[in-house]
Amino acid sequence: MKKENKSTSKKRPVLGRGLGALLDSTNQKVRLPSDVANTQDIELSLIGTNPYQPRTIFEEESLQELADSIKQHGLIQPITVRKVGATYQIISGERRFRACSMVNLTKLPAYVRTADNEQMLSFALIENIQRQDLNAIELAISYQRLISECNLKQEEVADRLSKKRSTITNYLRLLKLPDAIQKAIKEKQITTGHAKALSSVENIDQQLFIFQKTIQKSLSVRQVEQLVQSLKTPKPNIAEKQEQKMSEEYLDLQGKLSSHFGTKIQIQAKGKSKGNIQIPFQSTEELERILELMEVNLF
Repeated sequence: MKKENKSTSKKRPVLGRGLGALLDSTNQKVRLPSDVANTQDIELSLIGTNPYQPRTIFEEESLQELADSIKQHGLIQPITVRKVGATYQIISGERRFRACSMVNLTKLPAYVRTADNEQMLSFALIENIQRQDLNAIELAISYQRLISECNLKQEEVADRLSKKRSTITNYLRLLKLPDAIQKAIKEKQITTGHAKALSSVENIDQQLFIFQKTIQKSLSVRQVEQLVQSLKTPKPNIAEKQEQKMSEEYLDLQGKLSSHFGTKIQIQAKGKSKGNIQIPFQSTEELERILELMEVNLF
């Protein structure tokens, strides 16, 4: 039997104080901390859900499939709980707990460990993120709870979850969207990409306008981004629009008149053969000078 070379054995990185601290993996083998090394069979009635659970929606069909599997094979993977007085709170495994309730199990195998409120939220969040089935609003609320309830900064949240700070910031911005848009995100009427584009619009009325148009016309994320960009791009004023439409002849004439009168003359073209000429003046003296050039006698 070959002796393992310790110098070549590398320990996998641990996910901060999250699940990596709960289930530390070394050399492809799971090694549990001492306080969760053994499971206990706990009465289902003594187990309560995690108050820090970020997931608010559990898909019924998927839950029923898990319940059917548990009914046939039993619970293969124990849940993890913490003791609170004479009862227990789930740290991870609420979906398994709910499925077991559906098949009327009276006891569940569980790891019991010590965890404070910050760890409870962190464990629940990381477990769900790894499953990638939280909607964007659930994620945003979880990030906000880590900040407000565990007194963490955005940088610390990003570091603990191995995310970029900009990712955390973008999700938090979703919580500023109107309730109607947040509900649409939860119900998967629009994607996270749509939501991020909408969150970059500052005006709520414009957000709702783009949102309604997105739903009505089934706009893609790219189309929404273009619509948002068009609202952000400053539109030329009337004079600039008219100047853009003017022919080279009109522009040349405008320059010659401005030079002749010593002031900026504006020609506003209306169609091919109509329009106005504006001659601005800043004082009575300047007006008299312009009239003299035009050989207009006031008296």
